[in-house]
Amino acid sequence: MALVNTAVTTAVARPVRPGEAVGLLVYRNLLSYRRAWFVFATGFLEPVLYLFSIGIGVGRIVHGFEFNGEAIDYRDFVAPGMVAASAMNGALLDATFGFFFKLKYDKLFDQMLATPLTTLDVARGELAWSLLRGGIYSAAFVVVMLLMGLVGSWWAVLVVPAALLIGLAFGAVGMALTTFMRSWQDFEYVTLGMLPMFLFSATFFPVTAYPDWLRWVVECTPLYRGVVLCRELTTGALSWGSAVSVVYLVALGVGGLVVVRRRLDRLLLK
Repeated sequence: MALVNTAVTTAVARPVRPGEAVGLLVYRNLLSYRRAWFVFATGFLEPVLYLFSIGIGVGRIVHGFEFNGEAIDYRDFVAPGMVAASAMNGALLDATFGFFFKLKYDKLFDQMLATPLTTLDVARGELAWSLLRGGIYSAAFVVVMLLMGLVGSWWAVLVVPAALLIGLAFGAVGMALTTFMRSWQDFEYVTLGMLPMFLFSATFFPVTAYPDWLRWVVECTPLYRGVVLCRELTTGALSWGSAVSVVYLVALGVGGLVVVRRRLDRLLLK
């Protein structure tokens, strides 16, 4: 009997490998959404509706549009912006609202830390789920673009990995900010940040339309960097802006993850 107890204690106390921990948390989130698939789908529909209403509808009266010195249809300009927006929506929904509920009300993370999981495991697992959701949205949107003939370059095969970088940045920063929130009312600040980025991060018109001082502000936003990256890949008009965007999004994601881990340590390991 003593040998059995020792074996069980050893098994329970065994540290969980990082990949195993991430897989467990992603699987847990999949199970929680299996009866709420319609909630999962709503974040994808909004950018699609914008593509049809503005990209195609308004695009019929917009002519002579250029990007990086090349003439393109207006809908070809708008569609990559909607890919980036899909990645943002998918990552932020779970990284903010879902993460806050698990942290403050469901106390799910407290329960997880009663197991061999660490706060870093929790942070990586929740971020992986946000990346998965954002990646699914973006991949589905790319399929829509292909069916509509809105992809003009083989570089577009890198759009989904680019969308994952966007999800990394927004997911990590979203979780980091959520750890500072005190109530649901604080999520008004999330909407206050998302809506201007969605409308003004060169999603519907070029950033050159702004005054110089405002242009610099917009170019520092993560959605703008994601829009630039996706647009250059789908049109094939690559520039150094894509490299800048990749470095920027990775740095933002890594920095956000570090903050999340430290905040969870402070909130859950008192």
